[in-house]
Amino acid sequence: QVQLLESGGGLVQAGASLRLSCAASGRTFRHYNMGWFRQAPGKEREFVAGITWSGGSTNYADSVRGRFTISRDNAKNTVYLQMNSLKPEDTAVYYCAATYTYGIDGPYEYWGQGTQVTVSS
Repeated sequence: QVQLLESGGGLVQAGASLRLSCAASGRTFRHYNMGWFRQAPGKEREFVAGITWSGGSTNYADSVRGRFTISRDNAKNTVYLQMNSLKPEDTAVYYCAATYTYGIDGPYEYWGQGTQVTVSS
């Protein structure tokens, strides 16, 4: 089992950058495929990005491809989401997720509590 804690959210202006971090507990973090999701007010949670356990493969939602980058540091038990050129429509609660059983397309078995990202116009 793994526990996840997100950080790095905040309020920024359109065009700015933020880097989210997700710290995972447990010695087997390197065995998990990891993902970032987001949920905006009144909308369903949506997939943002995923990365395989080795970091060798990634996937992105079309809405963020080219602006966001997912990465991981297995030595630090941490996965990151670098968000550039932020837009007001990126405003949401961002969740980190982990799966041991499935690929980066999910489903995901473990979830963090989320961190708020607000982008003003």
